[in-house]
Amino acid sequence: MNATSFDGTDALASGGETSGTGADASGRIVLLTTSHRVAPGLLSWPAWQALRDADQVLCADGTHPQLPYLREAGITVDERAPDAQELIDACADGRTVVVVATGEGEPRLTDGLARLAGSGRIQMPDLELLPASYDLPGARLLDLVQVMDRIRLECPWSSQQTHKGLVKYGIEEAYELVEAIEEGDRDELREELGDVLLQVVFHARIAEEGGPGDEDTPFSIDDVAAGIITKLIHRHPHVFGDETATTPEEVKEHWLRTKAEEKRRTSVTEGIPLGQPGLALASKLASRVRTAGLEVELPQGDGIGYELLALAARAEAEGVDPETALRTAARTYRDAIRATERPTQV
Repeated sequence: MNATSFDGTDALASGGETSGTGADASGRIVLLTTSHRVAPGLLSWPAWQALRDADQVLCADGTHPQLPYLREAGITVDERAPDAQELIDACADGRTVVVVATGEGEPRLTDGLARLAGSGRIQMPDLELLPASYDLPGARLLDLVQVMDRIRLECPWSSQQTHKGLVKYGIEEAYELVEAIEEGDRDELREELGDVLLQVVFHARIAEEGGPGDEDTPFSIDDVAAGIITKLIHRHPHVFGDETATTPEEVKEHWLRTKAEEKRRTSVTEGIPLGQPGLALASKLASRVRTAGLEVELPQGDGIGYELLALAARAEAEGVDPETALRTAARTYRDAIRATERPTQV
């Protein structure tokens, strides 16, 4: 790399003697951005080429995580924070200056360059934004984990929460998610998915602290993710293994078979949470019976409970979710109530 130091004749070191003219401005400015979610030093090949070919590499943040790796690779980095005019002057005579952007993205510098370019009085160098590392899908989940860590440590309310104390919030958020889906509100759906995700991260963060007994062995969000990854791979042998499935029914068959092997259950009723809403519980029991090919007569009795049980079993047999069907009817009922409440229009 041809590293040009700024001596007494250079604009940055001399206080900008040529500042304001821009008459000889030329060259190239490269704003190099990196992701803090990617390990420092893992830069793209175009980024390394730009760094090695540059006449000057600048970084305003002396603690930038990339600096040790750049210097280890032989890149000379000057810890400077030029303003827009100084940076333009530094590009005179066709020089290339690479600015390693800080975490904020250098808004002061980019805003200044935009103002000068818009003035029409400055001969601008070529400007290039070069992402040196990219976020992979799911990268913002790392930010969520970090935010949750800090909240758990510093927030007086969050630091005192327990798994049991958060149960009601998990139930509320799940129902709000269902409502957003049924209402078809995309913005609300995105928000409610975030609220449900928060519950997962919150519980995992609490679990990371462990407890006093052996049964409270600590585990982290990574353990949660690893567990579901293993489960998904095992239950999709038609995707990750040698088996084949061409229909949804075959996929479900694979899923139920591998699930049964994993759980080693002695009854089809095992694993069905009894605390779920009654219609959903009845439908799930009927589904397990039907899938297992069992012949079980519905219990007979007096009262509306047995009538609802029969309706839930009928709905399941017809491929209808009774909870969804009842909520749909209830919303129609709600609309009718509101229409009745509205004063008659004259």
